[in-house]
Amino acid sequence: MSTIDDAVRWPTPPVVRALDVAAKVFLVWLLAVALVYPEIGNMEDKAAGARAVAYPLLAFTVPFIWWYRWRERASFPWVADLLVTATCFTDTLGNRMDLYDRIVWFDDWMHFMNTGVLTGAVILLTKQHAATVMETLERGVAFGVTAAVAWEIAEYFAFISTSPERMSAYADTLGDIALGGLGAITAALCVHWCWRQGWLHTAAPQLAGLDRSDRALPVLPARE
Repeated sequence: MSTIDDAVRWPTPPVVRALDVAAKVFLVWLLAVALVYPEIGNMEDKAAGARAVAYPLLAFTVPFIWWYRWRERASFPWVADLLVTATCFTDTLGNRMDLYDRIVWFDDWMHFMNTGVLTGAVILLTKQHAATVMETLERGVAFGVTAAVAWEIAEYFAFISTSPERMSAYADTLGDIALGGLGAITAALCVHWCWRQGWLHTAAPQLAGLDRSDRALPVLPARE
């Protein structure tokens, strides 16, 4: 059985850690404000309560899994965790600044960008950097499209089903799913390109020491 002392500790730029922690702190603060004062957070009739529960759960999923599954054999995946947190933070901040209502294309951009960012995090956490472009795309599309569909279903039951816009929501839903899928494909290609450039090789915990093609990586003790 490996111990915490056996864990591979990859260095992480301080700015990444700082951004991740700051995003989590401000996310919780913005959600608290939106929950208590929905009109200030611009989340009236936008499922402020559901977001206040779901977003912290999502933002702290990676730390939870790392603590119970990976901490004895790998460093914390700060980059992937920042990407996950960023999807929740940017959506909440966009509502707080009323960007969804003031900028006509902002909602489309968020569906594309946040699905892509979240897909990038999942790829970093679940694929080895030696993966082929097709393997990376397969993981990205599988997760990204599923996430886009799941979001639209959750959005419908959370507030669209009771909204005056529900009669015209079908076309918007199809567009959002398509943008989410495109974002997932873009993210998969970007991550694969970064891997080919020699970047992000140590961004995911379970990849440390597992790629035999990279002789510079240490080999971890076998778990019993």
